[in-house]
Amino acid sequence: MVKTIIVIPVEEDKGDNSKLSQHFGRAPYLAIVEIKENNQYTIQIKPNSSQHFGGYGLPSENILKYKPDAVITYGMGPRAIQILSSNNVEILSATSPTLKENIEKYLKGQLKNQVEPCDHPHRK
Repeated sequence: MVKTIIVIPVEEDKGDNSKLSQHFGRAPYLAIVEIKENNQYTIQIKPNSSQHFGGYGLPSENILKYKPDAVITYGMGPRAIQILSSNNVEILSATSPTLKENIEKYLKGQLKNQVEPCDHPHRK
């Protein structure tokens, strides 16, 4: 059985109804979505344990432990794009406010690749 793992930064722990975070690196939670046969999926919401929340590591590096095939987000900085892309993680642009809507659009092939970093300043 082939499965796909997608990581999506979210603001809250409300399952499919969780709202997506506007800022990839500062999302309080990460939704780990495992898509199985027949487009059935499971969701686990995990606290963001990156250095932005008193933990360790960059958010993009920490996400790699989930072995994602893709990340769906409104935007991310150039370093995160480089880290994820170099690990063969597809970066897709979110288009809807909730987790469920973005998963459904992913399953229908309606999300576009994100190739440009977001345009607000990032610390170096």
